[in-house]
Amino acid sequence: MKTAFTYWKETDGKYLGYLNSHPDHWTQGETLDDLKEHLRDLYQLFAADDIPGIRHVADLEVA
Repeated sequence: MKTAFTYWKETDGKYLGYLNSHPDHWTQGETLDDLKEHLRDLYQLFAADDIPGIRHVADLEVA
């Protein structure tokens, strides 16, 4: 299974990023692999779906 994420490298060399499905919740890592581990942790946390206030993105069928 895969999920999309956005990331960038800061001037201090650290990587910042977020899951595209939860863009309000950023995390960071010392390396890109470290960032990916943190993003996996966030994914598992958000998948539990019992955190109040977490925004979700979904598709709505309109026709």
